[in-house]
Amino acid sequence: MSLEKYLIVIAGPTAVGKTNSCVDLAIELGCEIVSSDSRQFFKELSIGTAKPSHDEMKNVPHHFVDFISIEENFSAGKFELTALNLICKLFDKTNRVIMTGGSGLYIQAVCDGMNEIPDVDLIFRKKLYKELEIHGLKPLLEELSIKDPDYYNLVDKSNPQRVIRALEVCRGSGQPYSSFRTDKKIKRNFQVIKIGLERERQELFERIDHRVDEMIRVGLFEEARKYYHNRHLNALKTVGYKEIFGYFDGDYDKKETIRLLKRNTRRYAKRQLTWFKKDPEFVWFHPDNTNEILSFIRKKTES
Repeated sequence: MSLEKYLIVIAGPTAVGKTNSCVDLAIELGCEIVSSDSRQFFKELSIGTAKPSHDEMKNVPHHFVDFISIEENFSAGKFELTALNLICKLFDKTNRVIMTGGSGLYIQAVCDGMNEIPDVDLIFRKKLYKELEIHGLKPLLEELSIKDPDYYNLVDKSNPQRVIRALEVCRGSGQPYSSFRTDKKIKRNFQVIKIGLERERQELFERIDHRVDEMIRVGLFEEARKYYHNRHLNALKTVGYKEIFGYFDGDYDKKETIRLLKRNTRRYAKRQLTWFKKDPEFVWFHPDNTNEILSFIRKKTES
């Protein structure tokens, strides 16, 4: 057995089958699972974030699921420090740890480190969210295109949180957000193996549609209603909740809400795939090919 320590990253789009695959792999490898899914951190949100079931977590320890409250601010930078501390402790027990999720920025933070972006007064963020609420995203995108054209060309223009994060730095520091993004990787004291899970596009989309139907069946609308008064929080400005809040506000009927839930979840999955596909270190497998994935991991970690 190699004395090296290995962080095995299992990433992929929502509904691809990461949870089942990781549980099977963790049992075979005798290791624990660290969640890097920023939506599953929150204690209050279960249905809309597709958390692992109690049975799945009973068989294998999962970390950072039901970890913090929706009231708390928890950034990728904070996750980097917290996760590295935990992973170091887990390596005292075994030389392999699985980290899984669909949040590319959080995975990148642990594997490569975060850029040193300056802290800015929260007043900038609050003002930007107020502008978003009143005027929509278009004026903010126009401002970003002027203040930071480089990042404007890269940013997901349908993601208000990313746009606002960049603009708060532009406004607060007087410098373009992109000037702080160096892409310089930090050397870790463990090896990283990156495995991507993917399915044929139509198969993935059918799984997404089925998952949304199942979430609704077990109470997604009721869960969203419970936290409707918290809809201003970042944790709830996400696919699966914001569409239902629009329904509660009377913007559209329930049939249209379900259509938007499915459409926006499919779009979210496509954005996740685009992020991970940009990283050439990922080796891609179908999630049902457990033996093939195991063979690949063992070849990498036992040589």
